[in-house]
Amino acid sequence: MAPPSSLLRSLLARSQVGGALLARPAAATTGRTFATKASKAGDDDTPFEVDVAPFQVHKLESFPEPKVETTKKEVLAFFRDLFRMRRMEIAADVLYKGKFIRGFCHLYDGQEAVCVGMEASINYEDAIITSYRDHCTYLGRGGNMYEVVAELLGRKDGCSRGIGGSMHMYLRENNFYGGNGIVGAQVPLGVGIAFQQKYNKKRNCTFTMYGDGAANQGQGFEALNIAALWDLPVVYVCENNHFGMGTAEGRASKSPEFYKRGDYVPGIKVDGMDVFAVKKAVAFAKEFVVENGPLVMEMDTYVTQPHLLFPLPFSLRDVRRPENERKKGQNDGKRIRGAESFDSLAAFFLLLLFDFRTLRRYRYHGHSMSDPGSTYRTRDEVSGIRRERDPIERVRKLIVEMELATTAEIKAIEKECRKEVDDAIEKAKACPEPPVDWLTKNIYSSKPHSFEFVRGTERGIQHEAY
Repeated sequence: MAPPSSLLRSLLARSQVGGALLARPAAATTGRTFATKASKAGDDDTPFEVDVAPFQVHKLESFPEPKVETTKKEVLAFFRDLFRMRRMEIAADVLYKGKFIRGFCHLYDGQEAVCVGMEASINYEDAIITSYRDHCTYLGRGGNMYEVVAELLGRKDGCSRGIGGSMHMYLRENNFYGGNGIVGAQVPLGVGIAFQQKYNKKRNCTFTMYGDGAANQGQGFEALNIAALWDLPVVYVCENNHFGMGTAEGRASKSPEFYKRGDYVPGIKVDGMDVFAVKKAVAFAKEFVVENGPLVMEMDTYVTQPHLLFPLPFSLRDVRRPENERKKGQNDGKRIRGAESFDSLAAFFLLLLFDFRTLRRYRYHGHSMSDPGSTYRTRDEVSGIRRERDPIERVRKLIVEMELATTAEIKAIEKECRKEVDDAIEKAKACPEPPVDWLTKNIYSSKPHSFEFVRGTERGIQHEAY
C-alpha cells in the first residue's frame, strides 16, 4: 500500500475540479440553514439572507451563490405549506390503512421542500409534470386539499372526479399535467410541453420530474437529445431519494451523479431537503433554460460525500459484501475490486476515517403503501434524518432562532393545518362516489369524426374515437 502521505496527495488530486479543491462548508455537513442578516420579528417584508449548501454543477460557467434572500412573511408561509402537506400525507397513511383509500398510494412526506421551494420561484404559466407521487405537487399548483382527499377516496368531487386516484391528479388551468403512473413516461411528455412553450414564443419553462429509479429509462435520454437539439425550455428534475422502490441507486445505476447524466447538457445538484436551496436553484434554472435550453437538476437529500470532498478509490459495496456473496476469483478478502493497491484492512480504516451518510434519505415511507420500507433500511436511519435534516424542522429552527414567531404562534399554524386536513377528510367521506356511467365517460368522443377509417380496426367495429 502506498505511504499515507502519497495516498493523501493522490486522493486530494482526484477531488479537484478546475484546479480548485472542493471543501465542504459547515452548512452542508450539518444540514443546517444559517441566517446571515438579522430580521426583527415585526418586519414581515424586510429581506434577509440565509446560507445554504453550495450547489454542485456540471458544465455551467455561472451558477447561483449559496445565499438566499427571504423575508419573515415567506419563511412563515414556507412553514405553513410544508406542515399542511405533511399532515395531509400522514392522514393519507391512516386512511389507507383504514381501507378508505384503495389501489396504489405513494406518499411525499419528507420531500415537501422540493414542491414548496419550486413554487416560490415559478408561476402558474410555467408547467409541471411529475410521476405518481403527486398529491403535494397538486396542492402546490394551487389545488384544493378537499379535492385531493376526495380523489384519494374515489369520490366524485375529486380533482380527477374520483376516477384517477392517487397517481393521476391533474390541474390543467394551472399547467399541472399530472400525476403519471408509468415509470419515466412523463419525462418526454414534459419535453413536448416545453416544445409548445417555445413554439408559441412564451417566456416560460417546463419542469419534468422523475425519480432516481426512472433515471435509466431510455425515453428520458431520447427526449433530452431533442430538447438539447432544439434548445427547449425544460428542466429535468431528478428527485433522488436513493431507492428505486427497494433497490439502492448503486445497484441500478453505474453513475449515481444524476445531474451529470445529460453529458452535453448542463446540470446542477441541489439539497432537496432545504426549501431555500430549492427556491434559489429553481429560479436560476428557469432563467437558464428559457435562454439556453435544457438543464438537468438533481434534488439530493443527504450528504453523499465525506466532510473532505475526495472520493475513495474503491466501492463501498465491495468492502461490505459478505465473503459468500463474492464472485469466484474476485475479492479474495485481500483485494478490493478496482483498487489493487488497497487491501481490506486499509479500506476498513478509511471507512472509519470518513463520515459517509450514504443511506440517509428523505422518503420517510416506503415506495408505496404496500412497501413497509423496513427491509432495505433501518428505523434508525430514517429517525436520524428526521432529527438532522427534516425540511419542516429546518424552517421551524430558523423561525425560533430568529424570533420570527413565538412558540404559541407556531402551534397556532399547526392547529389550523390539522383542522384543514380533518375538515377535508370529513367532507370527502360524505361525498358520493362517481356514477357508474362515468366509467366510460371521456373515453370515446360523442362527436362524429372526419376520418374515413381508424387505423388497426375493421370498419364494422370502428368507434367514434376522434
